[in-house]
Amino acid sequence: MQAITVQDRDAGVGGLTLSEVAHPHAAENDVIVEVHAAGFTPGELDWPSTWTDRAGRDRAPSVPGHELSGVVTELGYGTTGLTVGQRVFGLTDWARNGTLAQYTAVEARNLAPLPADVDHVTAAALPISGLTAYQALFDHAHLTVGQTVLIHGAAGGVGSLAVQLAREAGARVIGTGRAADRQTAHDLGADEFVDLGAEKLEEVGEVDVVLDVIGGEILERSAAIVRPGGTLVTIAEPVTVHPRGGRGVFFVVEPDRTRLADLAQRVRDGRLKPIVGAVRPLAEAPAAFAPGKRVHGKTIIRVAGS
Repeated sequence: MQAITVQDRDAGVGGLTLSEVAHPHAAENDVIVEVHAAGFTPGELDWPSTWTDRAGRDRAPSVPGHELSGVVTELGYGTTGLTVGQRVFGLTDWARNGTLAQYTAVEARNLAPLPADVDHVTAAALPISGLTAYQALFDHAHLTVGQTVLIHGAAGGVGSLAVQLAREAGARVIGTGRAADRQTAHDLGADEFVDLGAEKLEEVGEVDVVLDVIGGEILERSAAIVRPGGTLVTIAEPVTVHPRGGRGVFFVVEPDRTRLADLAQRVRDGRLKPIVGAVRPLAEAPAAFAPGKRVHGKTIIRVAGS
């Protein structure tokens, strides 16, 4: 089968190639999925798990990408809950070969059934961003109706879904980003918007929750606007400057079949809409990783049929 692989850690994006690789093996409790659409995170070539397995052994050449939507083609020994021919989507293990391939092996528990009226491209944009947004707001920050949440990167993959989820939960939403993101943030449901390039973050006043996806100086400055008892939650880096009288939380998203199913239902109901940008064939995945012109929305790789 064909897959995007990377052999040399030092080569970075330049080391990504379209290669012929062996068909994956379905271990116990795995399924093999024919990948129809896949998502990736641009920085994952820097993750330790891209290069070593959970036992610390080198696993290059590795296949990147950890979001997928596709169809189950094979069940591993002992696998339950899914069937051959079923449409599924979900999040693959960080330390195993990923989704930029025609087929991939995934633990069945990391996948959820995909309704027939949700297309594969939309579904592939949901797992990391959707689960991250939900877990940040509700599992870690415990956001409730009437509270105020500030969401950095409000027009980005995680931020755009977080704005919609927070708005539906009855929170007051302040989004941040670049000037060009202002209208998108408001269209998604943000009550206010802060242009981080021209406006002062500190002028928004105190908020109950900050969701950070940027890190660095922005993360540190955000601690000062969290009111006592509030929460600063980030996916960018460990928190070093904690809110006074509040909590600072750094976390890595976790698979959750039940929550994935809930996100898919929200999409079906029109209550949640991921922003999909470019849709590119598998052969163009290396170019999609490369830094360059900013693309509005999440880039999705269409695999089956490409």
